[in-house]
Amino acid sequence: MSENGAQTKRDERIAFILLAVVLAPALSVAIVGGYGFIVWMSQIFFGPPVG
Repeated sequence: MSENGAQTKRDERIAFILLAVVLAPALSVAIVGGYGFIVWMSQIFFGPPVG
């Protein structure tokens, strides 16, 4: 394997770790938290859901 090939494989591994370990969980928390915030704010303005 050449020096350029090893560098590319290393870059791919770093990109995978960044996406799978850092970005995906952070994005999931942000989406769920944002949805919860929207529901909370709508209940402040419109009241709780009525059955």
